[in-house]
Amino acid sequence: MRNLFSEPQKLVLPDADISYYPNFLDSKAADTYFEVFKNSVPWQQDEIKIFGKTHAQPRLTALYSTNGKPYSYSNITMQPHDFTLELLDIKERIEVITKNSFTTCLLNLYRDGKDSNGWHADNEKELGKNPVIASITLGQERYFHLKHRRQKELKHKLLLEHGSLLLMKGETQHHWLHQIPKTAKPVSERINLTYRVII
Repeated sequence: MRNLFSEPQKLVLPDADISYYPNFLDSKAADTYFEVFKNSVPWQQDEIKIFGKTHAQPRLTALYSTNGKPYSYSNITMQPHDFTLELLDIKERIEVITKNSFTTCLLNLYRDGKDSNGWHADNEKELGKNPVIASITLGQERYFHLKHRRQKELKHKLLLEHGSLLLMKGETQHHWLHQIPKTAKPVSERINLTYRVII
């Protein structure tokens, strides 16, 4: 049997180290995980401040960790829950591929095309100098956009599929911003698991 993980799709982008594994989880496993997380995660909707105005964050989130450390971004500080067996199972699968040990998983639930995640980099101090971010997509496929911080003409778009893994590491967060934009198309729910190390 061919090892699907031995041949990731490497994104050829300057100042980046990004790989995409379209078949990281088979469709049956991905379906099962989606239902478990949708129905068992204590989803929350935080408020964020943009240009002095307070808005409801355009997605639902939850934080889990193995070390009890909170995670802060966009003036939000999230307190973690203990890892579930399902999150640990996926974490261990990712660690086999990446050779990294992750402490934390930030989950996002995009309910429809109006839910989104604006331009940002995962560069908070507690993630370390060159963070490794492993992102699993379950459910609705959505486009993932990248743009270079300084070379404005450098842009990339990738469709994140059900059961896929996107791995960002090295100096990627120093040089690139990314987003999940809104879409006017009728789309169903997407759950995103982003594994990271909080030090």
